Amino acid sequence: MQRWQASCIDSQQPGGWAVVHFKQHFLGDSNGVLFPREWLKKQDLPVVAEHGLGHFDGDAVYLLELDQPFELAGCNWQSLRQFMLQGDADTFKLLSYATQIGTWASQHRFCGSCGGTMLHVSGQRAMHCQRCELQHYPRLSPSMIVLVTRGDEILLARSPRFVSGIYSTLAGFVEAGESVEQCVAREVREEVGVEIHNVQYLSSQGWPFPHSLMLGFHAEYASGDIVMQVDEIEDARWFSVHDLPPLPAARSIARYLIDVYVARRLGQPEPVLPG
Repeated sequence: MQRWQASCIDSQQPGGWAVVHFKQHFLGDSNGVLFPREWLKKQDLPVVAEHGLGHFDGDAVYLLELDQPFELAGCNWQSLRQFMLQGDADTFKLLSYATQIGTWASQHRFCGSCGGTMLHVSGQRAMHCQRCELQHYPRLSPSMIVLVTRGDEILLARSPRFVSGIYSTLAGFVEAGESVEQCVAREVREEVGVEIHNVQYLSSQGWPFPHSLMLGFHAEYASGDIVMQVDEIEDARWFSVHDLPPLPAARSIARYLIDVYVARRLGQPEPVLPG
């Protein structure tokens, strides 16, 4: 049974549970991140938006989006990345969705066209401007992520933003007017200077950092030597599938792309991308 199910539930209804979010961090205590909603609303939190998220184990769950951090006795803030690395999968799914809705809600309090106040549309995942009638829906930014391969070798790189020692696949945002496949070839060329061919789609993953949809590919090396993009790539090299460096988190699509290829080369069962 699926524990977490997203749905646009009415925030005017009483009761249920709530999560408290501020800039990709969640308030929690020894019992977790779900608090009795009515109790939270008595704590004088600096709430800028409230949205119904869906149901967890059959119970309604709501989001309280704050405009600044708030301290509650016995509670602490924990980042979404910590939950990705350490928390259970169903809780991460809930919080992944919550942080995307919270980011959207906090960034669309005012209309980007006329500056008017945006109001949440009841029963929809939409913000509406009464002044100019513009509506905004949760933002989704398509991006590609690709593992470039050459026989028993895979091309991995390090960004200065990565955790120390970790190597990963190449990724980038799709630009206006280009296909995802064109984006794959362009980003690989820009970041490491090589050409690719035989681009094959594998799978996708919602990536809430802050609102991406990652489209995952394998691609074969065609030509060229590694030339790293200044300020974007601090190291890039070919690694044997028999001798890999520290890799991204197991729940990430980057790790899935790597693990699938390694499994195929070594004749092992293919992994499943965590849902």
